[in-house]
Amino acid sequence: MSRNTPSFALGQRWISDAEVELGLGTILQCDPRSVTLLFLSSGETRVYATSSAPLTRVMFSEGDQITHQDGWTLKVEDTKEVDGLFIYLGENSLGEWIELPETQIDAAMQLQGPREKLMTGQLDRNNEFYLRALSRQAQTRLAQDPLRGLRGPRVGLIPHQLYIAHEVGRRLAPRVLLADEVGLGKTIEAGLILHQQLITGRAQRALILVPGSLCHQWLVELLRRFGLPVTLVDADRAAATEAPFADAQIALVSRHWLLGTPAALEQAAQESWDLLIVDEAHHLHWSPDAPSAEYQQVAQLAQQIPGLLLLTATPEQAGQAGFFAQLHLLDPARYPDFEQFQQEEEGYRASAEAIQRLADQQPLSSTERADLETRLAADSLALLALLEHPETSDAQRDSARQQLIEQLLDRYGTGRVLFRNRRASVGGFPERLLHAYPYEAPEGYQQLLSQYDQPHKQMMAEALSGQAWPYAGLYPERLYAVQQRDAAPWWEIDPRVTCVLELLAQYPDDKLLVICAHADTVLELSEALRRQSGVLAAVFHEDMPLIERDRAAAWFADEEDGAPLLICSEIGSEGRNFQFAHHLVLFDLPAHPDLLEQRIGRLDRIGQSQTIHLHVPYLSGTPQEAWFAWCHQGLDQFSAPRPVGASLFADFQDELQTWLESPLFGAPDDDDLLQRVEAARVAAEIELEAGRHRLLELASHRPAVSQELVTALDDQEMDQALRHYLEIALDVYRVHNEDLDSHTWYLKPGRESDTGIFHDVHFDLEEGNSGTFLRSKALARDDLHFLTWEHPLTRNCLDAATTTSQGNAAVALLKNPALPAGTLLIEAFYCLEAPKTEGLERYLPPQSVRFLLDAQGNDLAAKVGFKGLSRQLFRLKKGMARDLVKLRLDLIRQLLDQADQLALARLPTEIETAQTRMRAVLDPEVARLEALSQLDPHLARGELDWLHQQRQQLDQALNHALLRLDAVRVIVASGPAD
Repeated sequence: MSRNTPSFALGQRWISDAEVELGLGTILQCDPRSVTLLFLSSGETRVYATSSAPLTRVMFSEGDQITHQDGWTLKVEDTKEVDGLFIYLGENSLGEWIELPETQIDAAMQLQGPREKLMTGQLDRNNEFYLRALSRQAQTRLAQDPLRGLRGPRVGLIPHQLYIAHEVGRRLAPRVLLADEVGLGKTIEAGLILHQQLITGRAQRALILVPGSLCHQWLVELLRRFGLPVTLVDADRAAATEAPFADAQIALVSRHWLLGTPAALEQAAQESWDLLIVDEAHHLHWSPDAPSAEYQQVAQLAQQIPGLLLLTATPEQAGQAGFFAQLHLLDPARYPDFEQFQQEEEGYRASAEAIQRLADQQPLSSTERADLETRLAADSLALLALLEHPETSDAQRDSARQQLIEQLLDRYGTGRVLFRNRRASVGGFPERLLHAYPYEAPEGYQQLLSQYDQPHKQMMAEALSGQAWPYAGLYPERLYAVQQRDAAPWWEIDPRVTCVLELLAQYPDDKLLVICAHADTVLELSEALRRQSGVLAAVFHEDMPLIERDRAAAWFADEEDGAPLLICSEIGSEGRNFQFAHHLVLFDLPAHPDLLEQRIGRLDRIGQSQTIHLHVPYLSGTPQEAWFAWCHQGLDQFSAPRPVGASLFADFQDELQTWLESPLFGAPDDDDLLQRVEAARVAAEIELEAGRHRLLELASHRPAVSQELVTALDDQEMDQALRHYLEIALDVYRVHNEDLDSHTWYLKPGRESDTGIFHDVHFDLEEGNSGTFLRSKALARDDLHFLTWEHPLTRNCLDAATTTSQGNAAVALLKNPALPAGTLLIEAFYCLEAPKTEGLERYLPPQSVRFLLDAQGNDLAAKVGFKGLSRQLFRLKKGMARDLVKLRLDLIRQLLDQADQLALARLPTEIETAQTRMRAVLDPEVARLEALSQLDPHLARGELDWLHQQRQQLDQALNHALLRLDAVRVIVASGPAD
């Protein structure tokens, strides 16, 4: 927009400087002495003297969006003038090239550009301008952050997890198998990868298939740790809506339900997903001749979804064929044939042995060297020659050895698609100590259980307890509560209640985590403890809102005034961290080995500092006694994780059912069953150990890389910048903020608050919530938000500050004794933009370029910093600010034109910097994948083709980049400060 010497013509559009609220005016009549304007949107008419009319001509520039009076929009590409009227040329929303005369511009159109707003007196507050500039600068920094997507999750800085997440999460459409052993955090790794993919824009939507028993765990992990908007899609949701997946950005589904419900599977397949995650992938059975229906259904989904994460703790559980089947799901082109895969495995072992010798700084044998020479690419052969040259220095030899190891790990075997870490190599796990408490079963339980000796009665037990017989017999309190309603409550006769009270007395200074299978048992046990001894316990079950669960967990975690014990239903093993507790009371045992390991895993995890005490009360003469013996003597689950437990549970299912019934009905007692189970377990574990893929383990974690990640993510400087940013943002959006301590805030929106910044934030808008900047505190307190640059609240503030016109035009008063009163400065921010292209933001983020011009047009930005200058600025009343702009309008217009010229001159440098940044990232990856594809034409071919295509598209987009004026501030000096 510009204002020249008044030259009025009928139909021109002008704005009244004195009455901005009137909107766009159209000249109805003009003569040498007066001009008449109709302000159609307000229904007002004004007559002004031609010589002193307080009017500004409306003129739009290239890139502006203008609206036709019929409602359609045009993006201005060019302008021409005919008989004193502007005609704008450009494309409409349909891509059609059309003309729009200024006489047909919508009179109600709002002028939102910074120049237009400044000239017409639509001024923003200085703190809004400051927030907008800070947001642009933060977006630039965050878009270039190599750890983007890893800073925000509420997770401990565990090296092997960070390595996998960093290696996989930055790929486009990653397809990998996460196969870490139990307890090493595969769910966290998958969450980190998903979070990174979403934050960086590499993925928009994800479909997650998990066993039904793990749905709650996944839901809470993704919501609590990663702040992701997860939708649980189940039978209830499918019954309530015709398109249960349509509006789900992240759909979490029970695999058994989805694959067993053809209509739901078809609906899911019709959606567009970027990433498919499948937990417990080893349950997808496959053989060369007869792949299971589940395997084939997942394979169909995997073919149409670009990214795929398979999770399993036991990739070799189904043997080499099952291992191949999972790789075939990931990349059918790379792993097309089972026999070919078996042949390649021999080469993997040879490479692993060579890598081990290199790592140990031992020379390669002639056989190993000859074997490598037949398979190494030219760059690897050069490194091998350098390593063995007699004149190579120690430093050169070390560098060559490390590069050669990395190339072998990357280019041979499954190191790029499969990751597996073992507890033995990770370390840091505590000892488990079992305390068993056998009690005689109450007579009421014995009489009740003895009634279920017929199939139809056993079906009734299943209906009452939700468990198939004989596993329903593991929970006699549930059967008793339903069938003996007129009798005393079950907890008055159950000795396990007394056991809990005795443990509280025995460990008065320790926290006890109690887990039961059912929510009703949790509530009734809590009531029993309160009545019998006055103990107040925190409770935690699936029927509670998530916020209430957080508060219960926080009360339990409080060291001074917290609850002495937390009683959980099965979802107590949903992913909460209770490392501060060392006593786990298994009030009952779950009816599956995997669920038992998940329970123990609440305490037996990385970060646990003490021995874990496992307290198991059970009732003799009931299925509880037989099941405890199976878990303890057969599987030995209480001493260590048993990855083969689930397969043995399935293999011995028929015999196990008879075993569980034997205490009740005198069924045949298989004396050697437990010995046979123990022998089978030992044999299976020996087979797993023998089948260890050492090359894979070497590729799954590189400590030197992960240590750099830990150090970078532990950097406190970004936290200080975040704290300052959020203070400004919360002030602008009028959200009350109170310091609880040096790292913790309490946030409370009020009636005047802009609650839009809490969109997709798990936040109590009425009561408020607290948040911490300290990772360790966030890990210990689930009720606290972990405030990071990637937290949804921060992201919402960044978006709100930059996607509207708020804060793009301001006027401020400068109090500085070094400047004469009346000195005028123009501070202009330009945003570097280019046509939308996939991945462009990583190399050309919305770069903020700042100019600070004095009255002579000199750029002082390099000498006068933005934050330092802003600290010296004070607000002006809006009326005075408008008068100031009108008074100095010609100079302001001249300086803005000068800023445009400076931006145009800066543009080639910014484009070249972006191109250099893009090539520095893409070119080494292209070279790497070309080396891989030479070894195997199928290997990484799709990703390589995509990289070539992306590099070409990015070059084209960068060549069409431009610097757009994003915000402007007029600064006038008042003389020395008071």
